[in-house]
Amino acid sequence: MAVIWTQGKTGQSMTASIRRAAQGAQARRLRRDAGLTLIELMVVVVILAVLAVVIVPRVIDRPDQARAARARADIATLATSLNLYRLDNGAYPTTDQGLAALATRPTPAPANWADGGYIAQVPLDPWGRPYLYLAPGVHGAFDIVSLGADGESGGDGINADITSWQGE
Repeated sequence: MAVIWTQGKTGQSMTASIRRAAQGAQARRLRRDAGLTLIELMVVVVILAVLAVVIVPRVIDRPDQARAARARADIATLATSLNLYRLDNGAYPTTDQGLAALATRPTPAPANWADGGYIAQVPLDPWGRPYLYLAPGVHGAFDIVSLGADGESGGDGINADITSWQGE
């Protein structure tokens, strides 16, 4: 687009007038689009409220499920470590030696006990209590049990026992 240089009555060029008019229109557009209206803000708040109503009840139940999943993962890790202990030493630690035999050298010390142990430390269950260990076990070569949230044998839901033989 070619702009013809002309002089108006006021001495301004036509190009400068067109430029100012274009800048003014752009400034009005920017001011109009610069912020959110009250209705737009209310729509966003309503959407967030609906999401909170739908999601929060589902998230509230998750800590108990997470603790149970962690207990199952801990038991699987302990079982794997116990199997490595048996491969090195020919037998599982006794009930008296307990799971501590995986982290610290038990007495009497097995001949092939791995330097540094089989795990860094024996974890507590997600409710802060030690895992129960029995060797030989009632349900297998060894039994590992977390008594759940209530700390008592049996129970349902979050109070249910989590054991090494579940899923077998």
